[in-house]
Amino acid sequence: METVGAFEAKTHLSRILREAQAGKRFIITQRGKPVAEIHPPAQELLPVPTRGDMKGKIWMSDDFCDPLPELEKYFT
Repeated sequence: METVGAFEAKTHLSRILREAQAGKRFIITQRGKPVAEIHPPAQELLPVPTRGDMKGKIWMSDDFCDPLPELEKYFT
C-alpha cells in the first residue's frame, strides 16, 4: 500500500487510477493524516439503471388503477 499526499494524488491521478485498476492500494493524506483510500472495488460494479431499461420486461394489468372492490366501502 502506497501513501500519497493530496497534491501528488491530484497531479498523478491518472497513474494512480491505472495502478489501482491493476490491484494496487493507495492511502491519500492531507498534512500527513490519512483522509482517503483508493483501491479496486471488492466486486465488479453493476451498471447504473437508466430510464427505459425495463421496457418490455414488466407487465401491468389494464385494471391496475381500478379501485379494489373490498376497499370501495371506505371511499363512498
